[in-house]
Amino acid sequence: MTTQTKPAGTPVRPQAGPPALSAALLPGLAVCVLATAVAMIANHFLPAVSPLLIAIILGAVMANVVHLPQRLQPGLQFSAKRLLRAGVALLGLQLMFSQILGLGWGVIVMVVAIVGLGITGSMFIGKLLGLSWTQRILIACGFSICGAAAAAAVDGVVQAEEEEVVTAVALVIIFGTLMIPIIPALSDLFGFGSKQAGLWAGGSVHEVAQVVATAGAIGGGALAVAVVVKLARVLMLAPVMAVLSLRQRRSAEGLPAGSKRPPIIPLFVAMFIAMVALRSTGVLPDAVLGAGKFVETALLTAAMFALGAGVQVATMRKVGAKPFVMALLSTVWVMSIALVGVLLVG
Repeated sequence: MTTQTKPAGTPVRPQAGPPALSAALLPGLAVCVLATAVAMIANHFLPAVSPLLIAIILGAVMANVVHLPQRLQPGLQFSAKRLLRAGVALLGLQLMFSQILGLGWGVIVMVVAIVGLGITGSMFIGKLLGLSWTQRILIACGFSICGAAAAAAVDGVVQAEEEEVVTAVALVIIFGTLMIPIIPALSDLFGFGSKQAGLWAGGSVHEVAQVVATAGAIGGGALAVAVVVKLARVLMLAPVMAVLSLRQRRSAEGLPAGSKRPPIIPLFVAMFIAMVALRSTGVLPDAVLGAGKFVETALLTAAMFALGAGVQVATMRKVGAKPFVMALLSTVWVMSIALVGVLLVG
């Protein structure tokens, strides 16, 4: 897909790496901090609505209602890249290896199949539609692993166009949100118990926050099952990123001239695994885990606001219908894989 001139307010990709921490970042960071506070306060009064979702919507609304000054862009870009990676790393504190093993080998195989077949099938769908490789991989990983965070993380390795990143993020918002009422309704239609419905929600819904909302609507014990299954999908980000990094190291395709080859495992992914390992030791007190959860939520909320600020109606019109078709078919594909898994192991 050929990238045209970016609309005003779209974060600008630098030619030589992310910005250093400097005074130039302060205006954009200040806006992100304010938006994060608003989203987290709103979540306090509306606990059923994730602050991450509120932040994405807030950023998208702001970007389309007012003109974002250029001086905000360095801070927004820093938040969308650096703060997101820090938040993903801290996300590991929510998960223990024992929780994954406790799912049983059948569910573990189901999770691996959802991610592996989800990405493979989505990439094939996107190829049939004629989308670029980078656009396909962003959507495929976002829909198969963990939504906007996965899409943005993958962008750190494959260096997609900014237009492709914001498109993938917008599609995660749209289709993941649509699944919140659909999965409970279909689960009821199929006669699923809370465990089966939780497995399906955790295995098919895109964002962690959207999984929580979906499973919460189902009720019963669905939430606990859904969150663990979803976090198991998040853990798959590590091997997927390693594979993509190896691909990019072996080929200059998609890399800007003069760019360094990416590491086999990006630092933030290694830190995510380290945080899971640390949590699994059981040495961290509840106070530390609580503080880590708060910081992780704040970082990801700020990052989601920055990503949302790049989602503009003009950009979505320009990319055309093909990414939306891929997103729809990918959503159905991932839901179908998860459904088969539930029927086999649930």
